[in-house]
Amino acid sequence: MSVARGLWASVQGDPVFMRRVNGWLTIFWIGMIPVSLVTHWVSSVVYVSALSLWALVSGHWSAWQAARVEVNQEAEAKRREAEDVAGEVVERLVAETSVEPST
Repeated sequence: MSVARGLWASVQGDPVFMRRVNGWLTIFWIGMIPVSLVTHWVSSVVYVSALSLWALVSGHWSAWQAARVEVNQEAEAKRREAEDVAGEVVERLVAETSVEPST
């Protein structure tokens, strides 16, 4: 079980992989539209229920991913606010240079 969790965590941390998975799932569901119409699955309560559940899950998953991004962006913004880059540059200049009168 821990291997599956580790794999799941590494997959979710990779935005390129997640974009590809979501892209292929989108193409799959677009392809399922004509298949559903031709096979009359649209008339099936079970199929429509499954499709509704998938829509619910994918909608919440998307919202969760967006919230994760916002949390990471907020943490990065707070980290940057806490840094004193200008002060560090001045301290380094003072430490590495010396001012002496020219002769």
